[in-house]
Amino acid sequence: MQESNAMHLSGWLLMAVGVFSMCGAYFDWDWFMDSRTARFFSGMLGRTGARVVYLLLGLLVIAIGAAVALGYVKDSFE
Repeated sequence: MQESNAMHLSGWLLMAVGVFSMCGAYFDWDWFMDSRTARFFSGMLGRTGARVVYLLLGLLVIAIGAAVALGYVKDSFE
């Protein structure tokens, strides 16, 4: 696979993971919020705080994915 295609694919995958994280937090999916990591955040911040963390984390991952997909950041999957 060409370097540019791989870079764009990994960026799109990162953006999809970010959207998934945001959806899990926004729609308050029980199976998502009952995962081990989410329970850790829920114990520290409460369920609403954990949802906010996952929304912000999703935004961050989307931004990083967009930077990779657009070629601003070179990924390390080569």
